[in-house]
Amino acid sequence: MAAVTLLFSVSSLGMAQESFTLRLAQTWGPNSPILGETTEHMAQMAEEMSGGRLKIRIDSANKHKAPFGIFDLVRNGQYDMGHTASYYYKGTIPNAMYFTTIPFGLIAPEMYAWFYHDKGMELMQKVYEPYGLLSFPGGNTGNQMGGWFNKEINSVEDLKGLKMRTPGFAGEVMAELGVAVTNLPPGELYTALERGTVDAVEWVGPALDFPMGFHQIAKYYYSGWQEPGAEVQFLINQKSWDKLPKDLQAILRIAMRTAAYDMYIQTTHESGVAWDRMKEDYPNVTHKTFPPEVIEAMREATDKLLAEAAEKDELAKEIINSHFDYLKQVRQWTNISDKAYLDSVAGQ
Repeated sequence: MAAVTLLFSVSSLGMAQESFTLRLAQTWGPNSPILGETTEHMAQMAEEMSGGRLKIRIDSANKHKAPFGIFDLVRNGQYDMGHTASYYYKGTIPNAMYFTTIPFGLIAPEMYAWFYHDKGMELMQKVYEPYGLLSFPGGNTGNQMGGWFNKEINSVEDLKGLKMRTPGFAGEVMAELGVAVTNLPPGELYTALERGTVDAVEWVGPALDFPMGFHQIAKYYYSGWQEPGAEVQFLINQKSWDKLPKDLQAILRIAMRTAAYDMYIQTTHESGVAWDRMKEDYPNVTHKTFPPEVIEAMREATDKLLAEAAEKDELAKEIINSHFDYLKQVRQWTNISDKAYLDSVAGQ
């Protein structure tokens, strides 16, 4: 049974109205910047817009002890909702990972356009419906950095045998290139890098990397290729959703969508602030981009693995084709607008 709690309140007209308390489990720890703030903002908006009829109680990873178990917690009804990233569950539902990001794929504005104005939401629901779940975009980090490395990467050979934390499809690509890939919970990343358990860590970008302290350990900070627009998600148990009246469903949709947008712009702001501070206080940190040879190898491995996934699974093929068909269309506009502008004012 889903964990939704029903209460009753009396309106100003004297009519009894149902009130609901939903329990939400998140991957992130307590007081997690940006990611944790996103769920808090969503819950606050839902309560305010509903006049107190919809409350959401948030449990962080330290409470439920399953940072990568949100999918099961919500599916099994132990929680009504979750906030996590779909690519953490690629072992259980491989097709879910494409709704976080695809290497060399859509950037954040393009991703949102695919979700809300093309086939993204429809395909995502096609993946989650068999599990009794609804999934909604839960916030985008924008283009993520390629990671913190203890050594410079000058060739594909430098990747071989490297121990690295990187999740999702990117992890499969790096493994294809000889990297020993692992996926660790956020709370373990600093210690793993400090102790040499891993040689490199990919987390997010300056906004979330700076508070983690990776710059105190690793010198080389690489721009990304693997998560051009990384979207986290809100998961909802279908039975919990069905118990909500239509007006509260609408309020929850609006709260989730607004909180997701807020996360994207907050990350943009905080990354600018954090990078400026990092350059000032830690001048030894060196920003790098992967050499063309390495990028080309990553792209070839990505294309190979995507083709294999599409060949094995019709739904994977439908999702991948939809993603890149949409990219082909929308990227023309991105190239003559944002990219052209940035190229034309380079150096300013």
